Amino acid sequence: MTKEELNQLGKTLWEIADQLRGAMNADDFRDYMLSFLFLRYLSDNYEAAAQKELGRDYPTPANDERRAPLAIWYEANARDVADFEKQMRLKVHYVIEPQYLWSTIAEMARTQHHDLLDTLWKGFKYIEEKSFESTFQGLFSEINLHSEKLGKKPSDRNAKLCTIIQKIAEGISRFSTDTDILGDAYEYLIGQFAAGSGKKAGEFYTPQQISTILSEIVTLDSQEPKNGKKKKLTKVLDFACGSGSLLLNVRKQLDKGGIGKIYGQEKNITTYNLARMNMLLHGVKDTEFEIHHGDSLLNDWDILNEMNPAKKLQFDAVVANPPFSYRWEPNEALGEDFRFKNYGLAPKSAADFAFLLHGFHFLSDSGVMAIILPHGVLFRGGAEERIRTKLLKDGHIDTVIGLPANLFFSTGIPVCILVLKKCKKPDDVLFINASEYFEKGKRQNLLLPKHIDKIVNTYQYRKEEDRYSRCVSMDEIEKNDFNLNISRYVSTNKAETQIDLQVINAELVVLEQKIVASTDRHNGFLKELGLTPLP
Repeated sequence: MTKEELNQLGKTLWEIADQLRGAMNADDFRDYMLSFLFLRYLSDNYEAAAQKELGRDYPTPANDERRAPLAIWYEANARDVADFEKQMRLKVHYVIEPQYLWSTIAEMARTQHHDLLDTLWKGFKYIEEKSFESTFQGLFSEINLHSEKLGKKPSDRNAKLCTIIQKIAEGISRFSTDTDILGDAYEYLIGQFAAGSGKKAGEFYTPQQISTILSEIVTLDSQEPKNGKKKKLTKVLDFACGSGSLLLNVRKQLDKGGIGKIYGQEKNITTYNLARMNMLLHGVKDTEFEIHHGDSLLNDWDILNEMNPAKKLQFDAVVANPPFSYRWEPNEALGEDFRFKNYGLAPKSAADFAFLLHGFHFLSDSGVMAIILPHGVLFRGGAEERIRTKLLKDGHIDTVIGLPANLFFSTGIPVCILVLKKCKKPDDVLFINASEYFEKGKRQNLLLPKHIDKIVNTYQYRKEEDRYSRCVSMDEIEKNDFNLNISRYVSTNKAETQIDLQVINAELVVLEQKIVASTDRHNGFLKELGLTPLP
């Protein structure tokens, strides 16, 4: 799908959202729009696979037949349905009964069917509990089909849903039915809703441009980035995964099958559901990912609390964009936690290093971690200075990248990317000051592909460039009390031109002589004309 087509599809869907949300705010309506796109994706994918599986037996409806072809086949082949569904679970890993397919729902909406709301509610429950081998409990929990914002009476709500679904069906029908396109449209809408949500968007969305930098870095060979991309990552973790776009970006960097399994954790229930839908919508099978609803700081995910070294989960890549300077409640028990014990606890006012240490603990010896943090982690004192100093002395901080300001929907502050490794070859730290490389946008600044390529290329080949990047020795960092403030090592200021006062004075003397000569000549002309000379 071209960028122009994607923008057009996104614009069409966004206009529908804007027209139809009525009393709802954008965040509420987002959940309806994205859920219907998700249902459309699952249905299209399932029907395409069913047609391939059934071959010539796949029915062709008569001209006046508006039912889904699968509904016709199910009715005519009741005895074979169980075997067919068993086969479909092997092929596409899920099943959708014909009455819950998007084509059925869209037809009910077109005819303003009075049972649409009830059918949709049952369909969502069916997908949560029965479609997949593993259940997806609560996948649609944030969509209240009985909300009075849709209408005061059930019949009003049913009519409103008919209108919304009909408009979405018409809007999508003008575009290709390629399932990848719906994945792109989903991502586009998440971005649009994020832009409309302002500060709240930071909870669930990492702009694609920044996402690309992190994912390109962690997919390069960890010890020798100049050797290019790894062929495979066994396990990838994002412990503050939001809508999952950062994890999907890592997956996109490698060939199909290049990632064994994706792991994500998200505290916000709405965003957690978005992430699960987003994975499935991008063709990640339910056996290829695991998203946990919980609090990373408390480490309440059982699989990450395994104390047996043989069973302990370790990740080849860890990426994250955690909440900036999040207030948390460190306590004595957390002080003894295996993630923090060797480093100490981050202060109550800013959990930035707590998030970093959480992810870093689960990084494998040959892995790479890239995390987005506010600049304060580079220079703040107290507990943060102690954690930063130990990470540096132990040789774990590989690269510090400073990004331009105003790249995020949630904040205008400039942020940095820290790249960490358990085992790194260089005994220095690479600093990249990319703060002045961007294109100014109306609301947010933008990183163009050339800006992203420059950052990744500088990291990959550990390049040094005046006023942009430098490899700094540990001795120099130690002399600066382990302060990592980027401008201390790579300043973007241009050196002031040295002024030689003797040369300037000589130039002024020559100029004065020229002025005197020109004045004398001018006065000569005035005398010849009988006019009064200049003083």
